[in-house]
Amino acid sequence: MMERITPIPSHIQTLAEAEQTGLKLAIKGRTVALVLLGGFMVITRSGDPARALEFVALFSAFAGIGLVHYRLIGSSYDRWWIKYLSVSIDVIVLSFLIATQPLLDSVDLPQVINFRNTIFPFYFVILGVAAFSFSPGLVLWAGGLGVVSWFSAFYWSIRDMPVRYEWTDVGAAPTTEHFVAIFFSPNFAGTGSRIQESLAFAVVAILIAVVMSRARRTVMRQLELDEERRLISDVFGKYVPEAIAQSLILDKGALEPVEREATILFADLAEFTNLTETKGPQGIVEILNAYFDSAAEVISAHHGVITQFQGDAILATFNVPIEDASHATNAVNAAIALQNLTDKNTFGGTQLKSRIGICSGPVVAGNVGGSGRLNYTVHGNTVNMAARLEVLNKEYQSTILVSESTQQLLDGIPCERIGSISVRGISAPVDVYSIA
Repeated sequence: MMERITPIPSHIQTLAEAEQTGLKLAIKGRTVALVLLGGFMVITRSGDPARALEFVALFSAFAGIGLVHYRLIGSSYDRWWIKYLSVSIDVIVLSFLIATQPLLDSVDLPQVINFRNTIFPFYFVILGVAAFSFSPGLVLWAGGLGVVSWFSAFYWSIRDMPVRYEWTDVGAAPTTEHFVAIFFSPNFAGTGSRIQESLAFAVVAILIAVVMSRARRTVMRQLELDEERRLISDVFGKYVPEAIAQSLILDKGALEPVEREATILFADLAEFTNLTETKGPQGIVEILNAYFDSAAEVISAHHGVITQFQGDAILATFNVPIEDASHATNAVNAAIALQNLTDKNTFGGTQLKSRIGICSGPVVAGNVGGSGRLNYTVHGNTVNMAARLEVLNKEYQSTILVSESTQQLLDGIPCERIGSISVRGISAPVDVYSIA
């Protein structure tokens, strides 16, 4: 039996991609810093070519480690532990160099003298690189490993010192001469200072990790909300038009009623009653689902919104709820595309024919309902006229009829006047046009 693979939630995937992007950005910054610092070290040691060459090799090696990590991020070879290994290499190599490499080759000084140099801030650079990963665990790892490595390098440097001075040797109230003699002695270790540095480094690492953890929770919650929102939109959009679903979600369920000039398209399937007697319930549902799915794509492509499926009929609106200056032209083009759809395709193995009526005029659109259930609908004589024109296709042996109000708004679509009709609620007869 094949093991079922659980897909990674999109919000977790998004956060992982953000971590990868942050790491790549940090490595770029790290590389630039190494180039600048390495260039400074080489220039300031131009009198000692061998020493300068050592620094070139050292900083090149450090840069190379980062670039290898950069290439691995997001690749098929990337693993969760690689970022920990990369940070570990930086910390351990830096600590090893501090513990083993003399400050100056020409001067015989105890190794502990390196801790007088401005080396410790480099650990904060590594911590900063870890912080870009947006991973609290990596920051804590860098902080903890930095403290351990720093102290390990320190104790390695002082392990064989025959004479070692500490802050206790300075005394509570030293004279200036005594303080200078102890503090500036090559044998001054200053363990207390190393403890303070380590504590400061650990505190900073913990603070960054805490802040990052809080930020991750906030970002994760926002990503979860976005994912829930997309899911609601996707599911909700199966029952109401996607554009309306989006508007309802954005407006928290409120979709204000509007009165606007719009174009209404009413499409019905011809002789569909006969199909219900021969195809049966399951066959009819299969046919309608296939047809409605394709018809919805056509109407959406022409900036229309299906507000209702009525049996085998479709009621679509143009210019409500989404504004569209070319609503009449888009509605007629959608009707032509719907006719081509039914002429050239079968649905559930059945050839269909559709009749379409289109009318432009004022409509009232908005949410109506009760008991906590709402439906987005359009009302007005324009809607009634579109439905009336759809029925008149039978009488005129046509497939697409439009009102004069729609015909006057069309841009470049030929129409043929076929007569005038009387419509209840309208005093004067209305001219009707056919779309070839």
